[in-house]
Amino acid sequence: MASAETSYSGLNGLLTPEESVLLLVDHQGFQFANTHSQDGQLIVNNVVALAKTAKAFGVPTILTTVLEERGGYIIKGVQDVFPDQKPINRSFINAWQDQRFVDAVKKTGRKKLVFAALWTEVCLAMPALQAKGEGYDVFAVADASGGVSPEAHAMGMQRMIQAGIKPITWLAVLCEWQRDWARLETFGALASILSEHGGGSGVAFAWESQLLQAPRS
Repeated sequence: MASAETSYSGLNGLLTPEESVLLLVDHQGFQFANTHSQDGQLIVNNVVALAKTAKAFGVPTILTTVLEERGGYIIKGVQDVFPDQKPINRSFINAWQDQRFVDAVKKTGRKKLVFAALWTEVCLAMPALQAKGEGYDVFAVADASGGVSPEAHAMGMQRMIQAGIKPITWLAVLCEWQRDWARLETFGALASILSEHGGGSGVAFAWESQLLQAPRS
C-alpha cells in the first residue's frame, strides 16, 4: 500500500513523471452520448493530449472500459496512442473493484495516480475515492473528464476535493511533468502536442518558438 501521507504544497505536492501513473477510464462512445458538462470534442482533444503527454514522458498508462461489447471500444484517438495495449474491460462500475485494474496499478510501483474518466461523478469519483482511501496520492484531470451535466461534473469534483483528491488540468499535468523547458529530451514531443491540442496555448508556444529561432540582426 502506498503511503497515506500526501503533500498539498511544496515540491512534493507537484507531479513528476517518475512517480506518476495515468489511468484513463471509460472514454467510450456510449459514455460520451450522455456527457453534457462540456463539449464532447473538447474532452476528446484533452484526453488524447493527456495520453500523448504520458507516452512522451514514459509514464505508465492503464486503459479500462466498461461493458465494451455493448458500449463500444475506447475512442480511437486514445487507442492510437497505445496501439498494442488492450484496455481492461470490466463489469464493475467502480474500476477499483476490478482486481486486474488494481494489480496493474500496483505493478507500476507508482504512488501518484492521475485519473481521467467518463463520467466524473461516477467512473472518476468512485475509483479515485477508493484509491485515496488506500493511501494513494490522487489527481483528477477535470478537463479530460466529463459528467452527465455541469452540476454533476461540479459535484463530482467537489466531492473528490473534499476527500483530499487534487484537481488538475491536462496542460498543468504536462507542465508539472516537464518542469523545465531546458529538458530537451521531451521538448520536441511536447511542442507537437501543444501545437495540435493546446489551442491558444499552442499558438502562443509556436509564436515564442519562432521568435527564438529567428536570426538576430
